Amino acid sequence: MPTLRRIIAVLEKLYHPPKSFLTHRSPFELLVATILSAQCTDVRVNIITERLFRKYRKPEDYISVPVAELRDDIRTCNYFNAKARYIRGAARAIIAEHGGKVPNTMEGLFSLPGVGRKTASIILHVAFGKSEGIAVDTHVFRVARRLGLSKGKTPEKVERDLMRSAPREAWGPLNPLLISFGREICTARNRRCGRCPFREDCPSSRVQGGEDLAKSDA
Repeated sequence: MPTLRRIIAVLEKLYHPPKSFLTHRSPFELLVATILSAQCTDVRVNIITERLFRKYRKPEDYISVPVAELRDDIRTCNYFNAKARYIRGAARAIIAEHGGKVPNTMEGLFSLPGVGRKTASIILHVAFGKSEGIAVDTHVFRVARRLGLSKGKTPEKVERDLMRSAPREAWGPLNPLLISFGREICTARNRRCGRCPFREDCPSSRVQGGEDLAKSDA
């Protein structure tokens, strides 16, 4: 089974992903885009925000229009009703409690509607250069379990396992690295084990006749 340090070293040579796949120009735009990204692809979110960020420039703009108008502006995103409420609630809290700026601590981010640990970890790393956690999305969850890095059945447990194995400075970059690998090779369906640099020692490798640990309950 490959160690996480080896995996990071190999993936750093294969991929040079941006800190975030979400288009943004400020911490607040990153917050909005990350809220929208839940259960929605980065490609779709970037299509939505290309227009959205021309119309809404600052937190005040999101609460100056009726919620129905904001819902219409993000309607092509999954769960747009809830996300419109989260975005407006976050904008209000940022104005009222944080001087109009996105907070740069876990505690401060957790106080905003629609912000969980994954969102907070992304914002802290991308916008503020802080390593406070590892954002575990569906790609990171799947790849970590397949490679035997965690047996966790929840993103929180997988994150804890990864944090124990990875040096702190790798926590932030690990998310886009594993996403890149998960999109190209360790895909959700029909994983491309023959092209995988870890095919000889990955416990889920089809080359070695391994079971897909991403689907295992063990």
